[in-house]
Amino acid sequence: MISQSEKVSFLTEAAKRFGTEVSRQQLVTLSSETGRRHFWLEADEYRVGRGKYRLPLSEFGINLTGATNLAVVPAPVAQKPKAPVIQMPEQPKTKISTVGRFTENAVIPNCDPLYVEFGFYDRMKQIVNSKEFYPVFVSGLSGNGKTMMVEQACATLRREYIRVNISPETSEDDLIGGFRLIDGETKWFDGPVIQAMKAGAVLCLDEIDRGSNKLMCLQAILEGKPYLIKKTGEYVEPAYGFNIVATANTKGKGDESGRFMAATILDDAFLERFPITVEQEYPDTKVETRILSKVFDSLGIQDKEFATNLVKWADIIRKTFEEGAIDELISTRRLVHIAKAFKIFGERTEAIKFCINRFDAETKTAFLDLYTKIDAPEVSANEMPMPSSPAVSDEVPF
Repeated sequence: MISQSEKVSFLTEAAKRFGTEVSRQQLVTLSSETGRRHFWLEADEYRVGRGKYRLPLSEFGINLTGATNLAVVPAPVAQKPKAPVIQMPEQPKTKISTVGRFTENAVIPNCDPLYVEFGFYDRMKQIVNSKEFYPVFVSGLSGNGKTMMVEQACATLRREYIRVNISPETSEDDLIGGFRLIDGETKWFDGPVIQAMKAGAVLCLDEIDRGSNKLMCLQAILEGKPYLIKKTGEYVEPAYGFNIVATANTKGKGDESGRFMAATILDDAFLERFPITVEQEYPDTKVETRILSKVFDSLGIQDKEFATNLVKWADIIRKTFEEGAIDELISTRRLVHIAKAFKIFGERTEAIKFCINRFDAETKTAFLDLYTKIDAPEVSANEMPMPSSPAVSDEVPF
């Protein structure tokens, strides 16, 4: 939380240096020099143009009319409210959660030092590097690195990337853009799809199987064709390099297992516009050990045996899941959660308990019992029971 005094101090210095209107670059420079945060000034209520912001001096009781660089601002005069005016401003830079370097409308993500290449990554990198329009549908169970694969391919190749999380409420307005009321004026703002088209960026539609029939607004875009924005009449040509990658837990046909209740059945005409579908699996034990080793190193954990045991544990559970003997499994993401819990609590079993509490009591007990057997010093990997059929062996705690 930024204190009132910190805001006042930053506003005062900014006004003395630059006047009542400042650019984003000026804010960034001043923030770097003073160590004070400026992001709160980038709110829409202070924006007066592309990358331009009004300093809210009067709102904070600041009067600097005697300052050298500050333009004298007359006292505000009451005005009659005016009718909203529709206009088409230049687009501001998109604010995206992924940290990286901003380009005109997108962002180049940073390379994650913890990422380990596996599965379809090399092929994904080929597709991204070709800059051809070639939509890809990536399907796979939760927590196996589908979205991260796309992000890191873009990071490695220094390609612009925009990620949009799809939900049942995602509308055409959310994707394509819409009019927004800013300072009493109605202005058009491009949505992430149009921004990606104009920037020639890779657009990641994350969890696309959570969307509704409103996704059909993307039909022409998925064909690589120009798009007519109906509300403005603008005809948008996709820039060179633009592509779409969709990620999902299902293949767009719903989920009968009950694991992904929010997954919807996507229109066949929509799915047909993806030339290829990729089935992303969990990494094998060798790759997953490398992933956990990197995570452990980053957390300062010196316990390679624990990392090895966690990978063995997850692998047995997944094989049992594939046999149909259990209904739950341990994802790579959950192994990372356990590593972080171990960093905090410093005890193996305690860390695992906290991270598997989301499962029902029977499953949780079985998972914990299995890990206890793996962690026992007298038990080797070759002695661990493996299910041979959906029927549960007496030696396996499931």
